[in-house]
Amino acid sequence: MSNATASFPVDDKRIINGWAMFDWANSAFALVITTAIFPGYFESNAGEYVSFFGIEVKNSAVLGFSISFAYIIISSILPLLTGIADYGRKKMPFMKFFTRMGGLACLALFFFVGESTLWLGLLGFILGVIGFAGAQVFYNSYLPDIVSEEKYDQVSAKGFAYGYVGSVLLLIINLAMILQPGIFGLDKLVAMNPELFGESPGALAARISFVMVGLWWIGFSQITFNRLPVEQGKKLTSDILSKGYQEIRKVFGLLKTMGPTKRFLIAFFCYSAGALTAIFLASIFAIKELGFETQELIMVVLILQLVAVGGAYLFAKLSGIYGNRNVLMVILLIWTIICVSGFFVQGKLAFYTLAAFVGLVMGGVQSLSRSTYSKLIPEGTKDTASFFSFYDVLEKVAIALGTITFSLLDQHLNMRYSILGLAVFFIAGMLILWTVNSEKVLRPASK
Repeated sequence: MSNATASFPVDDKRIINGWAMFDWANSAFALVITTAIFPGYFESNAGEYVSFFGIEVKNSAVLGFSISFAYIIISSILPLLTGIADYGRKKMPFMKFFTRMGGLACLALFFFVGESTLWLGLLGFILGVIGFAGAQVFYNSYLPDIVSEEKYDQVSAKGFAYGYVGSVLLLIINLAMILQPGIFGLDKLVAMNPELFGESPGALAARISFVMVGLWWIGFSQITFNRLPVEQGKKLTSDILSKGYQEIRKVFGLLKTMGPTKRFLIAFFCYSAGALTAIFLASIFAIKELGFETQELIMVVLILQLVAVGGAYLFAKLSGIYGNRNVLMVILLIWTIICVSGFFVQGKLAFYTLAAFVGLVMGGVQSLSRSTYSKLIPEGTKDTASFFSFYDVLEKVAIALGTITFSLLDQHLNMRYSILGLAVFFIAGMLILWTVNSEKVLRPASK
């Protein structure tokens, strides 16, 4: 059975591929901006300490606090937006709005050239994170609309695989620009107008990479916007705000009576604080603690992304044999081992090995979490955006908690304790996930 509404064709290959292309489009932001290039660029263009809301903060910690700030903002408004989206059947307009916001924020990062424009760099980064996170919730909510339940795991993994492959392709182009800026004529641009293009061809290549992410994100998302079915919604009226809150309250009331779903969301909150914080901030750890250069870091990220493609499909396959919950438990155990190992890691080779394991479980934890929650939503549900609002808001509050914890430990101790502290979130997630006994996530998928 499907949760899809009548206006949404189910298991249509063209629609599914179009849906997955949004991962191809927006994953470039997660990879290039938050992980591979921007952290190193920010660290080299900001002072050792940055004034963050009047407090002197390590430049490595300020990125974590910026992510926390962005996710607090988006988590505070998403319940309202998704309630409105379900009542008015307006998921697509919100998805487009946040996509454009994020893409334009990436374009603005081109003008971040040093401490004098640090405010622009932080503002562009924060708005980019808000756009990325905001669009993601509406994208996720389409999964139970367009796919039958027995295909949730495979299609969810397909979306993440598209994202990994697409973002890696763009990152390879960006890496070529950074390593060989002369081939792309960037040295001539710098010589022609150093005030606009800066004095370093390599730095210019990084700034052009930010622009390419914005264009990539906005451009490829048009495939998704054109292929997803048009919702037949209600006309928005003056009482839409109260209607939106009514949708949220209705779903909240349902969740309180759904024991397995509620326990899964609590477990998801705990381990997301660990996993997503590690994904966001592992690169700054490599730069500050292990002395990685931008080129080396990009190579680490490429390894991580390529392994993640296989990991997403591997764990989707295993979930069909052993059930979602059991496979998620194994993934969280691996995450815990990674965090403990990260506390002791010294050489770059050891970090490369850890990065490979992070890639393996990164795709699995995100893909299986999304599909597991889709299975736990009652069949026939029409207001999937409101249900996914709770899922995504919990994820975003978890990211805020995780990044704040990471940054505070970094500020007062060092990042090795930040990495070790994340293990607590995974252990808590495992203990709570063990109590989720729904047959839908314990038994193998139907053949």
